[in-house]
Amino acid sequence: MNPTLIVLATIGAVGFLLAIVLAARSRHAKFGARDLLVIGATGFVNTTLDPDGSILVHGELWRARSKHGAVVGPTKKVIVVGAQGHLLLVEPMSDRL
Repeated sequence: MNPTLIVLATIGAVGFLLAIVLAARSRHAKFGARDLLVIGATGFVNTTLDPDGSILVHGELWRARSKHGAVVGPTKKVIVVGAQGHLLLVEPMSDRL
């Protein structure tokens, strides 16, 4: 086999593995920072919260739970009042008036 091809294949394999590691670390770092930034943010219900569902906050889809167990329908506006790991605790905006 051609030695040049072996070197190129090795460099390609190492580069691919490095890209995977960097992507995984980048993803982890983003989630850690976002937890702190979403408290107090407003969002819209994507799938009905009964009490769990999903919401859109800052253009991102998050798992969410209605803090007091209220059923909140799609497109309703909510505010993030807390978090349990990557699950956001929310209240409907009408409850906060």
